[in-house]
Amino acid sequence: RRCSVGIDLVAGGRRVGHKARTDTKSENVYLKLLVKLYRFLARRTDSAFVRVVLKRLFMSRTNRPPLSLAKLARFMEGKEDKIAVLVGTVTDDPRFLTVPKLTVCALRFTETARARIVKAGGECLTFDQLALRAPKGSNTVLLRGPKKVREVYAHFGHRSTATSVKTHCNVKPYVRSKGRKFEKARGRRRTNGFKI
Repeated sequence: RRCSVGIDLVAGGRRVGHKARTDTKSENVYLKLLVKLYRFLARRTDSAFVRVVLKRLFMSRTNRPPLSLAKLARFMEGKEDKIAVLVGTVTDDPRFLTVPKLTVCALRFTETARARIVKAGGECLTFDQLALRAPKGSNTVLLRGPKKVREVYAHFGHRSTATSVKTHCNVKPYVRSKGRKFEKARGRRRTNGFKI
């Protein structure tokens, strides 16, 4: 008799070293109180919104990227009556000239971003205020900042594919300086051998 081998889901399945967080690693007491509140809401309601917010509250700083006012306004076009929700920081964008009237809920606001939202007649909410106003996340738009715009991603290569085998194509090198003498010769210029 042949036995079928399955995946031990109790032991964590096939993925190794990718355990989803079950709590925040932060020592911030206010964040811990928010986790407590949203854990309660996730248990007592059937809201998917609450579960997603709770999961994002557990995340590390790099997985909670900031969102600029300009991008926030672009995402909220035609949805001005709804509450924008971001588990992260809302930052100011000086290139963005006219801020629309928005109701925004976020973990943090930079000083100038908060001032500009309030000046436009908008509102800056905290997550405990949001829990009172929309406990199940009704009439909200859940947003995220762009994760891969961190400078470090410019140095990471892509995975090897059939059409592009080399993983270092168009990858930014870690160079001490950007001068003439630093990684500018063979392999970097058409006139010197070849160019990658």
